[in-house]
Amino acid sequence: METTPPPLPIPVTPSNTRTWTVLCHASALLGLFFHFLGHIFGPLIVWLLKRGDAPEIDAHGKESLNFQLSMLIYDAVAFILCFVLIGIPILIVLWVLNTVLVIVASIKASEGQLYRYPLTIRFVN
Repeated sequence: METTPPPLPIPVTPSNTRTWTVLCHASALLGLFFHFLGHIFGPLIVWLLKRGDAPEIDAHGKESLNFQLSMLIYDAVAFILCFVLIGIPILIVLWVLNTVLVIVASIKASEGQLYRYPLTIRFVN
């Protein structure tokens, strides 16, 4: 009776690492399709699955997750301000800012650089 050995895990190479660092940021764009917590689940899942593979993935995942958690807080405050009508333009600016900064961070990650998001509260260190 012959059995095949279990498949070996895919080794993390520099190009593979760079792909995962880009996914740490770009997965936040899932929030455009899955509203509310979609921005957080993508980076959280990538970071939790791959943080032990390379320190670069860990750093990019933490940065992306911290930014998305900060944006969630800013969105909640802007939503409350919608009752006095000033929150609607603030929400629009926050959504555009989130999308643009995630794209910039993804591009920087593809170049091998760690992008530090502005306006980020550091929850995960």
